[in-house]
Amino acid sequence: MNLKNKLNRLKPFLGTEQPKKETIKSSSLHNETEIPFQSEWEKAGFIPFYFDQTYCLVREKRYPLHAKHGTYALNEFIDAVEAWNQTDITHPLSSAGHKPSDLFFFDTETTGLGGGAGNTIFLLGHASIAGDEVIVKQHVLPHPGAEVALYQSFLTSVNYTTMVTYNGKAFDWPQVKTRHTLIRDQVPKLPPFGHFDLYHGARRIWKHQLERMKLSIVEKEILGVQRQDDIPGYLAPMIYYDFLESKNPEGMLGIIRHNEIDILSLISLYTHLSFQLLQFEREQTAKAAYETGRWYAALGETAAAESAFKKLLKSNEPEKFKAKHELAKQYKKNGNVKKALSLWKEVAEYGEPKQMFAACIEIAKFCEHKEKNYTEASKYAHKANRLLRAKQQISIPNNENIQKRLDRLEAKLSKEQSILISMNKK
Repeated sequence: MNLKNKLNRLKPFLGTEQPKKETIKSSSLHNETEIPFQSEWEKAGFIPFYFDQTYCLVREKRYPLHAKHGTYALNEFIDAVEAWNQTDITHPLSSAGHKPSDLFFFDTETTGLGGGAGNTIFLLGHASIAGDEVIVKQHVLPHPGAEVALYQSFLTSVNYTTMVTYNGKAFDWPQVKTRHTLIRDQVPKLPPFGHFDLYHGARRIWKHQLERMKLSIVEKEILGVQRQDDIPGYLAPMIYYDFLESKNPEGMLGIIRHNEIDILSLISLYTHLSFQLLQFEREQTAKAAYETGRWYAALGETAAAESAFKKLLKSNEPEKFKAKHELAKQYKKNGNVKKALSLWKEVAEYGEPKQMFAACIEIAKFCEHKEKNYTEASKYAHKANRLLRAKQQISIPNNENIQKRLDRLEAKLSKEQSILISMNKK
């Protein structure tokens, strides 16, 4: 029966029911014949790790630092870490204070996407810099009864400071914690890690560019990684269950390769995000520059935000006036209201409706409360109201009531007019 037919037959196993645990005779455990298809595993670079009367399978694969993965060479990750160490910018993805070897890139393959104890991790993969190489290490669970060996082999080989994942804060590491809880008395404690989750960074920078934020899409569209004959991740559970039944690693080797590419992509993605944020990127799109500035602005990194927005001021991209609006907000925070108003007047004239509306409100507020120029304030308030009535997709600040503003300005203009008439009569 070929692999495709087996996968179809094994689809019912994708529910919560787990395959039955099998037993291995401890008396002859170290006999090589006890590991099914051992020669095939060895050809693929795997060796058994024996512990607690069972075993898991472990492979190390080494890449020279000059090797490329997508558009980046692996050694450019070292440049990214060094760049963070040379800046005083505070950012969630900053590796300032770390050496390149402090970071390890981590990914898992599991029997399902749900949480809880019913979901088993059958492949733990990680990579790190060691000397002039990147070492990718993968730990395979040969059967459900071998988790103690799996986590023993993993935890005794991880000696790093900061973990880098893709959506690992929500999925991978909580899954590891859950499985570890079940065997915590038999294996080392989980080490405390710092954690860089690249999913959140990718989503911030490219959410308007990519419809979906799966790592395979990000690596293809952003990093230039082209997978050949890759097995989709959603087939991993079926392939693993087929492996448990047949013991033949043929399908598993495809999943292992998939996991290896994921891990290497984490290295390139961390490099790329760092270069984007530090504005070292060779070809940064206007959207990415704009979102970079917004991220810095949200973090209170005013100088970095201004630097990102200023890159767009001379462009012809739609983000030009969005950047001017955001830059004006930064100038206002710094007390440079004149610069802010100059930019907001441009945005109010040429920007997109959302930014035009916000700029008009800012100008109206300044003219009313600071300059006492109620005529000018009323002009921009009316323009904001026309934009709102045109049913454009506009976000209205919670404290903004445009009709109340217009009524108040009308009253002030009437009072001002009455004063002028009275003065003329005298």
